[in-house]
Amino acid sequence: MNTALKVIGLATTILLSVLIMANAYKYKFKQTETITVTGLAEKDFESDQIIWSGSYSRKSLDLKEAYSQLKQDENNLKNYFTKKGINANEIIFSAVSIEKEYESRYYPDRNVTTNIFTGYKLTQNVTIDSKDMEKVEKTSREVTELIEQGIEFSSSSPSYYFSKLSELKIDLLAKASADAKVRAETIANNSGSGLGDIKKAAMGIFQITGKNSNEEFSYGGVFNTTSRIKTASITIKIEYAVD
Repeated sequence: MNTALKVIGLATTILLSVLIMANAYKYKFKQTETITVTGLAEKDFESDQIIWSGSYSRKSLDLKEAYSQLKQDENNLKNYFTKKGINANEIIFSAVSIEKEYESRYYPDRNVTTNIFTGYKLTQNVTIDSKDMEKVEKTSREVTELIEQGIEFSSSSPSYYFSKLSELKIDLLAKASADAKVRAETIANNSGSGLGDIKKAAMGIFQITGKNSNEEFSYGGVFNTTSRIKTASITIKIEYAVD
């Protein structure tokens, strides 16, 4: 009788040990099981700042004469832009750049090539930084009118920026995080599990492209300045524990 009790007791002990080990393994496995998802958020927005730049120059054998002509061009440009409705404090003129230019001339009778000084070339840049995009855009299209004033003004296309980029980025991060959670919950529910706490989170690339453009995303991030209407996007990678 005692022997039978001892056998039963031993069997019970072994069974309990097996159950405890099984539960411990199951707990350990569940603790190490995770779901990793990538959330995405996009938003269209309109730029609120325009920057447009151009340059003009004068050349003369006499430095003072070239500088006098350049300063007259500066005054004419300032008057032209203000008449177009652009505020004077939005017009920024750079320092004058001075360059000595030479021309290579060959004298066949002496078989000699000599550099001849052809004059001083003075160049100045002007930048318009404004919130009034319509006026600056219109002015940039009509700038050839300056030719009638004898000013050879060379300009590039306007660049567009957004002054509230930090707020936009925070908003997109929140939406990307919410998107990641929905994806993770869907995976967990379909596998018969529950979603636990966040174990890791890493922000992906923040991109700004022209709306409806075919710009390619890059590893370092695209930052479009040529389009007035843009699309911002961001990704976030989150690892969740599984309950």
